[in-house]
Amino acid sequence: MKALVVGGGIAGPATALALQQVGIDALVLESHLESRGAGDQVGSYFTVAPNGLSALEAIGTLELARGIGSSTRTNLMFGATGKLLGRVTAGTPLADGTPALTMKRSHLGRLLGDEARSRGIEVRQGARVVSVATDAGAAVATLADGSELSADLVVGADGVHSTVRRAVDPGAPGARYVGLTNFGGITRGTALASELAPESWHFVFGRRSFFGAHPTPAGDVVWFVNVPRPEIAPAERAGTTPEEWRDRLARLAEDDAGPARALIEAGELELAGDNTYDLPHVPTWHRGRIALVGDALHAPSPSSGQGASMALEDAVELAASLRDAGSVPEGFARFEARRRARVEKIVKVGARSSSAKISGRVGRVPLEAMMRVVFRYAVTDRSQEWMTGHRVTLQAAPSLGRG
Repeated sequence: MKALVVGGGIAGPATALALQQVGIDALVLESHLESRGAGDQVGSYFTVAPNGLSALEAIGTLELARGIGSSTRTNLMFGATGKLLGRVTAGTPLADGTPALTMKRSHLGRLLGDEARSRGIEVRQGARVVSVATDAGAAVATLADGSELSADLVVGADGVHSTVRRAVDPGAPGARYVGLTNFGGITRGTALASELAPESWHFVFGRRSFFGAHPTPAGDVVWFVNVPRPEIAPAERAGTTPEEWRDRLARLAEDDAGPARALIEAGELELAGDNTYDLPHVPTWHRGRIALVGDALHAPSPSSGQGASMALEDAVELAASLRDAGSVPEGFARFEARRRARVEKIVKVGARSSSAKISGRVGRVPLEAMMRVVFRYAVTDRSQEWMTGHRVTLQAAPSLGRG
């Protein structure tokens, strides 16, 4: 059995690796040309929660991920005044004690793509899929150059602005802007790294922005800034230099207690003007021999901290569902039954987290008082267990024998 996996980020190669374990050969199609070197350093840092790490373990890549990640055990929440609002673990560690891991998104994508290649999976760069069709016997992907590729199934792992989602359902909803723009950077070799609690994210609900910082074992600090504002248009993004963005971000943090302003001013901006979106509900997950995974299906706000972990879970659960089914459509139906309730609940959690970053008419002081109550009684280690304590497994077995 053969599969086409559209999208070469994180979900795509992870899905291909999982499918291979159940006997399904996959070809990964990525629209961008391969870029190594300086271009690979662009992007932001994020944390893979333990539930996502269990999926990496299931596809045999957890040890590789440990090599590019920094341990993250705690999330510390501060107000603009510098007061500690709450403390929540970064998730229930794996059975061997492995905690959440913070890493650069592009590095995990590179790792998964390279590992797929090393296991004999083709990852084809510069292969932009413009349409997908399905009938009773096969699924066909048409590329921008006019060529067609046929397989037993197609999996859309092509992100929040998915092309494959429209093939599954022409009336499918599009991405929803969550009201925040995202910036990310790193401050290297800074004394401020030793002033921050190790293995922790330090989040600041600032007066005019939301800030997060994480010290690394190397003595650097990686950080991000979420700015409540209208979407950034391409013209504004193209016309603003990294220095201008950094100056704006520093001014937004100037009235907040803590190291945010100093870290921004001394840092390097690696991600600028990234509009953030979510995808709360997709009515149709699959059609015929086409299905969706990851952000193409259920993109949460980055505030959930679960986007990559959900995509990695999807990869394992889709492969297991196809393995256990008698046909491709039945496998897709099993996958939806296993996943829909969980992922839509997580997207809702992310939406609530995003709204807390925008003080609006409430004002920052009343919001801080409210947040202290939230972190004491509502957002607790126990209340997060259903999310980060979830585990997926995948034992290799013969794949389904018929279409």
